[in-house]
Amino acid sequence: MAIKSEGFVDIDINTLLLILARETLNCKEICLFEAALNWAHSVCTKLEVDSTPENRRDALTEALPLIRIPTMTLEEFANGVAQQGILTPQETIDMFLHFTAKNKPLLNFTTRPRAGLKTQVCHRFLSCAYRCNQWRYRGRCDSIQFSVDKRIFIVGFGLYGSSTGAADYNVKIELKRLGRVLAENNTKFFSDGSSNTFHVFFENPIQIEPDLYYTASVILNGSELSFFGQEGMTEVCMGNVTFQFQCSSESTNGTGVQGGQIPELIFYGPMVTNTGSNTNVATSVAGCSNASSINNSKIAITSSSNSNDPGNNNEVD
Repeated sequence: MAIKSEGFVDIDINTLLLILARETLNCKEICLFEAALNWAHSVCTKLEVDSTPENRRDALTEALPLIRIPTMTLEEFANGVAQQGILTPQETIDMFLHFTAKNKPLLNFTTRPRAGLKTQVCHRFLSCAYRCNQWRYRGRCDSIQFSVDKRIFIVGFGLYGSSTGAADYNVKIELKRLGRVLAENNTKFFSDGSSNTFHVFFENPIQIEPDLYYTASVILNGSELSFFGQEGMTEVCMGNVTFQFQCSSESTNGTGVQGGQIPELIFYGPMVTNTGSNTNVATSVAGCSNASSINNSKIAITSSSNSNDPGNNNEVD
């Protein structure tokens, strides 16, 4: 995270104000407060004055009101901000009253949370299906490789759930680059038996650089058969970002480009400014000139017992 980098303390006051004023910041306010304190400490060091709470407050005169302290949790405020001596005694009292009292005092801080960045979803299948003998999980890995043409931040995956009714799944999600694990998370999700995708997230966004291949992997544990994607695309344009997909050698449960699991990549990325145009365009690499909108099309759901399966190694024993 940039605000935790060593160079953050070297930015000037105008840059700090621009950062703290941004509505699209996607981090906790307590993290912004701690970063601002580090910046103020650096200012005191450069001015060769003691880094006292009073001097740090002076350095943050313009910046402090831009930190949305009221949107922190009571625990974050009590164990963090209130312990630093940066706020005046009256400001501290008012803030505690804001968190706990029915009649809240007026504050000099914004009480509205930041809007943050909006997540976008890249959907790589044109349809999904279910069959009497697929898709099942035996602790094996479903994996796909992808690359992008612009820098993005992956925040999670969309997964298919049970095709036979409501079910719970335990899942391990993982993101790798050249075999090195960049992020992983053990989580769970509830599937309501519909063909909808269900989102699972990493603890923090992972930066994805353009023109490099990354591996998205999931290991699901659940007894129920699930939906799976089909008519997969090797190239998907989502807004201003183009995704390329290719098969992964780590996939041992049948997932590949044409079909399987991990139908969606959830990410932060550059947004399309022209809201009048369709921003979710999926193009098959087969050379089709007619683009298909995933958001505006109904996902086809088929039921069949034929052998046209996306992965031959995912059959009931």
